[in-house]
Amino acid sequence: MRLAQRLDLYERLMRLDKPIGILLLAWPTLWALWISSTGQPNWIILWIFMLGTVLMRSAGCVINDFADRDFDPHVERTRNRPMAAGLVSKKEALALFSILSICAFLLILRLNKLTIMLSFAALFLAASYPFTKRFLAIPQAYLGIAFGFGIPMAFAAQTGAVPAIAWLMLLANVFWAVAYDTEYAMVDREDDLKIGIRTSAITFGQYDVLAVLASYGMTLALLAGVGAMLKLGLYYYLGLAVALAIAAYHYTLIRGRERDKCFKAFIHNNWFGAAIFGGILLNYWQETSLLLRSYF
Repeated sequence: MRLAQRLDLYERLMRLDKPIGILLLAWPTLWALWISSTGQPNWIILWIFMLGTVLMRSAGCVINDFADRDFDPHVERTRNRPMAAGLVSKKEALALFSILSICAFLLILRLNKLTIMLSFAALFLAASYPFTKRFLAIPQAYLGIAFGFGIPMAFAAQTGAVPAIAWLMLLANVFWAVAYDTEYAMVDREDDLKIGIRTSAITFGQYDVLAVLASYGMTLALLAGVGAMLKLGLYYYLGLAVALAIAAYHYTLIRGRERDKCFKAFIHNNWFGAAIFGGILLNYWQETSLLLRSYF
């Protein structure tokens, strides 16, 4: 096999051709970077976290496919993935995962000691999540911790501490992950039942749609609490209102439990995360504008 073909397989294994996972990992990290710095993030830290997001999401996809290599061939949506199709070996996958993890760790070495210590927990979460589908009834909650661990790390990098507000934001991200990944799991429910994988869509059963809506509601309620604690302004809550409207739109997609529409709802969560970040961004922009006016 030519080098270009091998690199294409690795790109598919890392899911670089499907950036939604990078975005779902990036948005909560960006929320935390802006809030922890009151709207003025250190740009070096910002770039380190964004590059780290790409590397760790890619590493997570590789180890996920390694863990699911015996299951993916039996699932319609995943049977053509490189490992499921037998195009990438176990040794190659583990080597790629190691390289990506090391590169991410080298980036973190530029940051403070607390952030470096937290990075070990982040690596453990990313590496262990794929295996939780064997025994956890709602592995999506574990995914929410793994995908949201950039939040405490961002606070640590910016401030040297992880305050209670960071853990509250992480909890909000857990509920968001349960919402969007349940939509994702609804796509594969029939296949997952056959092969014995545990997912929230199976656990919630006939209440899956209600659980998704309740999870969106908890996400927004917790983030509203964050806004109240930090005394954020109107723009922040407008961002949450837009996210609420997006969640309502998702209900129209998933209520019939059709595979394509459930997957569309999952992909559309990019805009949910973006709406919240937009509210945060505008809030601090307004505060900066008011401060400048007071001087001039």
